Amino acid sequence: MLNPTRPINVALVGVGNCASSLVQGIAHYSNGGANEQIGLSHWDLGGYRPKDLRVVAAWDIDRRKVGRDVAQAIFEKPNCTAVFCDHVGETGAVVRMGKVLDGYSDHMAGHDDGRTFLLADGEREPTQEDVVEVLRETGTDVLVNYLPVGSQQATEFYAECALEAKVAFVNCIPVFIGSDEGWAKRFEEAGVPVIGDDIKAQVGATIVHRVLTDLFHKRGVKLDRTYQLNTGGNTDFLNMLNRERLKSKKISKTEAVQSVTEHRLDPENIHVGPSDYVAWQNDNKVCFLRMEGQLFGGVPMNLELRLSVEDSPNSAGVAIDMIRCAKAAKDRGLSGAIHPASTAFCKHPMRQVPDDEAFKDLEAFIRGE
Repeated sequence: MLNPTRPINVALVGVGNCASSLVQGIAHYSNGGANEQIGLSHWDLGGYRPKDLRVVAAWDIDRRKVGRDVAQAIFEKPNCTAVFCDHVGETGAVVRMGKVLDGYSDHMAGHDDGRTFLLADGEREPTQEDVVEVLRETGTDVLVNYLPVGSQQATEFYAECALEAKVAFVNCIPVFIGSDEGWAKRFEEAGVPVIGDDIKAQVGATIVHRVLTDLFHKRGVKLDRTYQLNTGGNTDFLNMLNRERLKSKKISKTEAVQSVTEHRLDPENIHVGPSDYVAWQNDNKVCFLRMEGQLFGGVPMNLELRLSVEDSPNSAGVAIDMIRCAKAAKDRGLSGAIHPASTAFCKHPMRQVPDDEAFKDLEAFIRGE
């Protein structure tokens, strides 16, 4: 195993709730030891511990965040996630104005209600050359994409920047980069690792739905129909009120479940996706899950489950491992889609396998096998 000698320099695209939880988590776990790793699946991953992550650059388009140190920006509105570490030291990384493109939905701009974007008017948007220069000057190792769902053009812009700067790319949203053969090939040819797409939370709606679907399959229960409905009050759910931005999200979440069914369900028998925005829930996400099937002898049964989680910490617990896997891959000279990490951590990887197999593959990758 390689022995890292310097920190992992991380750049963030989007300083929202997920970035807030990640940055808080880095600070939270940096002061403890391996006996204080509650909430982490790996304390040491590829020779890297949480304290080895360092945020060196960030981009956003909200004027409440642009120009502030990341440590301050993560607590600005419209962020509303749980504060579990209020002693986040200055990072020295000031949030820069990002590329707008399709990085926000029109219904979210210019309304000062605490949940919407206030575009940083007058700030010059960066060119690809600008972003690449920052990535190089800061010695960024991993660029993490936290843009809103539906940000196709903006995600592709930053993916291009990662390719040119030779920086590993971790894509946490359902815009298909790591799972797209064309993009994956470009990353492979550039000698750059990519992990994606669409982060699968620690214990979120998708992973629970997949595990139960796989359980039905392995226990001989025929799954007839199922739905997964989700509500939340963060900007992710507010953004997704624009249903035109949901195409890739629904594909990602639905395929994550379909891939572990014994037989693919007809479209009318499966519904997986966001349901509605409930402002007072803030960053709390509630999932309502129903599965209907047939037991021995064709006798009907059904299962109903309600799952409530703080959405962004649930995501950050996986992101911290994705970042370390990306750096470990880079250390080992690997490039293109990093399949073990993508299948274990993402809803829409290039290769879908059951989660128990994905876990074994991930552990083997971490060991360097």
